[in-house]
Amino acid sequence: MQDIAISYNKYQFIGFEFLTWLWFVVENKKDIFKQIYNSAVSIEIGNRIVLQNNSNNYSESIIIKGDQAGLEEGILSLKKGALVTEMNIIFKKDNMEWKFSIKGESLSLTGLKIPETGPMETKEDLDGAVLEKIYLYDQIIELVDRLYSYFIKKRLTDDWKLKIISEMQHWITK
Repeated sequence: MQDIAISYNKYQFIGFEFLTWLWFVVENKKDIFKQIYNSAVSIEIGNRIVLQNNSNNYSESIIIKGDQAGLEEGILSLKKGALVTEMNIIFKKDNMEWKFSIKGESLSLTGLKIPETGPMETKEDLDGAVLEKIYLYDQIIELVDRLYSYFIKKRLTDDWKLKIISEMQHWITK
């Protein structure tokens, strides 16, 4: 059995591929979200994306941030072989909005901002408020789980090499 650290380093590229694919889907295939969720949801790229290129014996990191930042430099980095290593995401469902960042190497979530909840008017409202917060946090865990499961199922099919990679390459080069 492999040491966890070795496996972690050996397979972290899958998380980078996931985030790169997610960016592609957000830009080109929003209908996939309806398939995954069976309801109207929206996913957008937020105000920060980090890419890394480890090809040709050098390592280059590109950080694009800002509310009105253009992603052209990120596309150029993808053309050079970079992958997304971290991404800020805006998720909208049922008139609510979540914002968070996800790191590709571990799929860890950071900076999670959940929708506002109603005020507690009495001490008895505490249980309801706690349950509501748990529900709102759980929505993001469920989102990432559904997206990653969908991605892995696609990644393990012949369609990945035959169709999806060529669609992504066309998106990058257009």
